[in-house]
Amino acid sequence: MKSLQKFLPKYSIALAVLFIATVLFLMTRGNTVDLEVGEVSNAELVQAVYATGFVEADAVANLSAECSGTVNYIGALEGQHVTAGQKILQFDSLQPQLAVREARAAFAEQQALARDNRSRSVRKKNLFAEGAISRQELEEAEKNSLQSEELLQQKELQLRMREDDLKKLTVIAPFSGILTLQSVKEGDYVTTNTLVARVVDPARYMVTVEVDELDIPRIRNGQVTTVAFDAYPEKRFSAVVSRIVPQTDRVTKTSRIYLTLGNPPDNIQAGMTATANIIYNTRPNALLVKKSSLFEENRQSYVWKIENGRLKKQLIRQGVSDMTFVEVLQGLKKGDKIALAPEKNLHEGMEVRIIPARKS
Repeated sequence: MKSLQKFLPKYSIALAVLFIATVLFLMTRGNTVDLEVGEVSNAELVQAVYATGFVEADAVANLSAECSGTVNYIGALEGQHVTAGQKILQFDSLQPQLAVREARAAFAEQQALARDNRSRSVRKKNLFAEGAISRQELEEAEKNSLQSEELLQQKELQLRMREDDLKKLTVIAPFSGILTLQSVKEGDYVTTNTLVARVVDPARYMVTVEVDELDIPRIRNGQVTTVAFDAYPEKRFSAVVSRIVPQTDRVTKTSRIYLTLGNPPDNIQAGMTATANIIYNTRPNALLVKKSSLFEENRQSYVWKIENGRLKKQLIRQGVSDMTFVEVLQGLKKGDKIALAPEKNLHEGMEVRIIPARKS
């Protein structure tokens, strides 16, 4: 019994020590937090409007058949380069050819008649000067000569019109470029107004993007733009805003913007998907923090600042921002350490154990 009485105090003391140690451990552990920490730094902040769109040809010619006929000549195929004035297609049609022959014959006949009337008018003038004919005969000869000249001009105009109609049997490239459409083959019969070819100038490709109506007030001609193509995911290309279409689509609530590429990629093609960041503002040497560092209380912005290894709730005043960073106008200075992704259960005075930041 005495042994038990001696043992119990020692046992109670041991339990008390263990309890106190456990409480201290839990209190200490509960007041320490593992955080990713970053330093506040100065850098350039770029604000841009993000938009998507496609590559389009600024110089494109859709060529349609201007008369009906059978294809009897093909001068170029899809994908081939053509030069300005090159014959792409030619049709065979008897009606325009017959019309030209008839107009040429009528013009030649009237030409001969006009020549005879001019000669007759000259002779009448000489005879009248000699007193051999009356003034009435002279005036009649001059009238016939004038009428024949007017009729000759009409026949000449008709001939030119028929020759122009004959030229419509040939499809000509209006400028140098690539033939992106050639939809007929030799022997096909083509009716008037059928689209038969398309020529695109590859040196004049543009990027067209659709910009939300809320961002339109930020867009100006000449703004520098960074463009990326799905076909070239690792590359970025410089462009400028060249045209703003002053019309908002009622359904999509967007407006069309044209971008001119400074140095377009090789093998660019119409229809390629493109994304653009149109830069409308830059802030050089701005004091920046990540958006993920901020939290709000009572409509004010805070960050968790680390001072002497412990957390301090720091009020800040924001400036401009982009998709990742926020400019700090007041409350922090370069080199301050802050929590990069704070949790909601943090409180002031907690001890911070810094862990490596995850790669973003």
